[in-house]
Amino acid sequence: MVGSMTFFVLNDAFMKALGAEWPLFQSLFIRGIGVVLVMLVLAAALGQLTVRLPRRDWLILLIRTLCEMGAAYFFISAIFNMPLADATTIMQSLPLTITMAGALFLGERVGPRRWAAIGVGFVGVILIVRPGFEGFSIYSVYVLITVVLITLRDMAVRQMSRSVPTVLTALLSAFGVMLLGAVGSVGEVWAPFSLTTVFALGGAIATVIVAYICSVSAMRWGDIGFVAPYRYTSIVVALIIGFAFFNEVPDRMTLIGAAIIVVTGLYTLYREQKLIRDEAPDDTPG
Repeated sequence: MVGSMTFFVLNDAFMKALGAEWPLFQSLFIRGIGVVLVMLVLAAALGQLTVRLPRRDWLILLIRTLCEMGAAYFFISAIFNMPLADATTIMQSLPLTITMAGALFLGERVGPRRWAAIGVGFVGVILIVRPGFEGFSIYSVYVLITVVLITLRDMAVRQMSRSVPTVLTALLSAFGVMLLGAVGSVGEVWAPFSLTTVFALGGAIATVIVAYICSVSAMRWGDIGFVAPYRYTSIVVALIIGFAFFNEVPDRMTLIGAAIIVVTGLYTLYREQKLIRDEAPDDTPG
């Protein structure tokens, strides 16, 4: 999970560097070509290229891919125009929104303590976004839209059968983002390649693939209650990269908001795992 979070932030940093010279859709399209080709080879090598899936799973895959396309557009647009650490920190509200969505749409049990933690966590988000105050940016709203889309994506995945290959799922998402870039880039004036863009493009392709593999490995083979809290390492990585390469220093309110989000997120994960343990059958011999 630490590797996944680190490489996702590195990918965001490479994309932010790419955005200094290339327009958004050109960046998404050309990165998408590289990612799709590598994922296609990987899926074929693992025998996960198949079309023999139930219609319900194909519908869920379509919903997931559309959410991924929207999330890529809004999040990459945001990091092109706002500090990397701020965007990364707002994204850490995902455990809160996923818990809330599970209660509202999937009937999962959420007690008053977790509802309180969710409410306090959103106060932390507001401290970072600061709607209506100086420092407010529409791109902070873009990150919030990304959070909503990824929450919907993960809700869809929970309804997907276990027979759907993991690499195929990631491949379809990558293809959808590439298609979005291809369509959007038709109306853009393309920028030329340079040494900087080649380096940033190669870095973005490599890091996002490694991030996908690490993420899938962590969630498939690691105990969720143990690995999930390590997703917050992305905030530390984003702070270091933002300062070292983009000269970005978060203000006090952003740091306070980040602390609130991390604490409430960790508490929510703790309560969720405690509930799972309490409801587990007791196999202790009498």
